[in-house]
Parts: sequence; structure tokens; C-alpha cells
Amino acid sequence: PVNPTLESVLGEPAVASLDQLGEVLGPGETVDIVDVFRRPEHVASIVADCIRLKLPALWLQEGVVDLAAAERAAHAGIFTVMDRCLYKDRAALH
Repeated sequence: PVNPTLESVLGEPAVASLDQLGEVLGPGETVDIVDVFRRPEHVASIVADCIRLKLPALWLQEGVVDLAAAERAAHAGIFTVMDRCLYKDRAALH
């Protein structure tokens, strides 16, 4: 997990930024999706990090809306979902 204010989330070590993920990923592990639970004013910098790190997918949770940043992510080839709940969407599939 990436959280600038916590040391761990559900027993997993957390890092302060996407740049630090290498510190907690094991050999051969990669990031599948960046699931954002931050206020919209933080999205532009998160998108910039996702683009720079070539991360494959970005999910902005309900209420997290930044059209310009989401468009930048999509144009960079990042699968992008905005203003939706990943948990609810996954549950609807079953």
C-alpha cells in the first residue's frame, strides 16, 4: 500500500509514495493497479507518477474526479477508471 501517513495497512508495510514501491515488492512482483482514495487535488501528481513509472492501470474511487488528469493517464496508455468503487464493481460481477 502507498499511504504517506501510515506505516502499514492491514498488516502490510506501507510506503509514502509510488516511487518507494520497490522497497516492499518482492522479486518478480509488479503493480497491477493504482487504486486512489485521495482527494481530487492529489490526482494530478499521482497520474504523473503513474505515467513516469509506466504503471498499467489507475482506478479513482467514488468522488475522486479530475477529468484532465484522467485524460492524461488514458492518453499515456494507462487503463483509467474514475469516480467508481472497485469493490462494488467487482461484487457486481459475481
